[in-house]
Amino acid sequence: MQTSKELSALLARIDRRGYPAYKDTRGAWRFPGYVLSIDHVQGDPFAAPSRVSVHVDGKTAGFPRDLWGAPCRRRALQDQLLRRFGRAAADASFQARGSGHSGLIAVSRCGQEVLERTACRVDPDSGGVVLRLEVGFPANGRTINARELEKILFDLLPRCVERSLLYRSWDAGILRAAADLAEDQAELRARLPELGLCAFVADGSVLPRASGISQRPMEGAVPFHSPTSLSVTLDLPHRGRITGMGIKKGVTLIVGGGYHGKSTLLKALELGVYDHIAGDGREFVVTDPTAVKIRSEDGRSIRRTDISLFINDLPNGKDTVHFSTEDASGSTSQAANVAEAMEAGASLLLIDEDTSATNFMVRDQLMQRVVHRDMEPITPFLDRVRGLYDRFGVSTVLVAGSSGAFFRKADTILQMDRYVPRDITAAAKEAARDFPLEEAVPMPEREPDFDRRPQASPAFRDDRVKVKTMGRDGVTVNKETVDLRYVEQLIDAEQTAALGYCLLYAQRHLLDGRRTLRQTADALEALLEKQGLSALWESRSGGTGLARPRRQEILACLNRFRGLML
Repeated sequence: MQTSKELSALLARIDRRGYPAYKDTRGAWRFPGYVLSIDHVQGDPFAAPSRVSVHVDGKTAGFPRDLWGAPCRRRALQDQLLRRFGRAAADASFQARGSGHSGLIAVSRCGQEVLERTACRVDPDSGGVVLRLEVGFPANGRTINARELEKILFDLLPRCVERSLLYRSWDAGILRAAADLAEDQAELRARLPELGLCAFVADGSVLPRASGISQRPMEGAVPFHSPTSLSVTLDLPHRGRITGMGIKKGVTLIVGGGYHGKSTLLKALELGVYDHIAGDGREFVVTDPTAVKIRSEDGRSIRRTDISLFINDLPNGKDTVHFSTEDASGSTSQAANVAEAMEAGASLLLIDEDTSATNFMVRDQLMQRVVHRDMEPITPFLDRVRGLYDRFGVSTVLVAGSSGAFFRKADTILQMDRYVPRDITAAAKEAARDFPLEEAVPMPEREPDFDRRPQASPAFRDDRVKVKTMGRDGVTVNKETVDLRYVEQLIDAEQTAALGYCLLYAQRHLLDGRRTLRQTADALEALLEKQGLSALWESRSGGTGLARPRRQEILACLNRFRGLML
């Protein structure tokens, strides 16, 4: 390993040369207190910035083991280090000047949720810290300005490291509070099954967001308060006693007028599969970690998916046990989304009628009288929601604002009244007696068919296959775009990038015609658990910023890949 003095001498030699001479800086350089690794050098000052990583050994970093010994606490520590480094980098960015991206210093941007990321990793054995960032190597035109890069590497970056990655620079209480919060959230989520709950919303939570483009809590919002009949109290390791609304397993209906908070509550539950930072307002809104948001998705690709639980006897005779289409309708897409969520191991479905296909959800009595059930190939979700729980253990939380047909199916009915939930189960059940439903279509005896065994495409053997993300909307792998716009529990573009690499890894190592899609997702989960997200990069130097997706999103990506060979 070379020293920082040798790097300084190298920079002096290449100053004012053509930009490609920057390639000579690649490698590991020993600085006081850490190792700087220049992993990838950009081709010119207008190209994507260079990728750099900082490595601090555990003894130098000095973070106590109780902050990183447990996975949830380690994830919180990583998140805190990355956020502080990001603030320091923002202050230092573009203090060195030049053309294009010259002087940029940037790291992954964290939202309100706490995610496992490649951008910052604390070693689970030693407590050492690795932080990955992007740096725009300075140039005037396409001529190297090495003195400005020296300013970044020898002045600005060391200050960022000192402020962020060394325990002595921190208020120990801040880090311990973040780790304790993460442990409380993990404990609360783990206790849901023993309490017979699929979700919990703490009293005092702030659910509304500041705006459609900001996930920060809304100022002056009405704090959440549980109905007495649904109130649950429990003790957490650090927070102590906490009280809130427990949503029981089974079928829960959320009703109310427009703008009274129905969808806001559902959105909080949807994101309750993730930990949240202090001050978010949803720190103690936790949901079954397997929960999947279900919606219609016109135009999506479906590959040999069993939708027969909902759709049968199509007029064109198409097989609905192994249903395929390149352009799904609202009802077939929602049926496939439910089936694929079950395949992914979901124990809870979250549904908003506003984003659902009406004919998939319910058929009223008049329509059933005019168009007889024998002429309708769709068995509505209304007829299946109880069987999903009673037979398969899959609970449902459903927001409904226009149809009362689900009153007779629900175990719990909540009315949102100016953002305050009220338990109206008894009154709604009483009113529903005057509106009897036709007898539901019996659940089929046959179990859903999840035996899909894809094969790899030869096109992915090429080492030049590229992964390109489009924010949270999708990812392109080998020029094939996977549309992920309606996979609503994806919250970060780095998760989308990780899904692209999961797809590429699966094509190269897992899709052999013997593994099912579910087993493929299991193998990817095991890989990420054992080796971390960096395993997806394989031989690629440094890779890009990745954030860990859930198993449910991994399967959602595989299912939406139009090139899946089944």
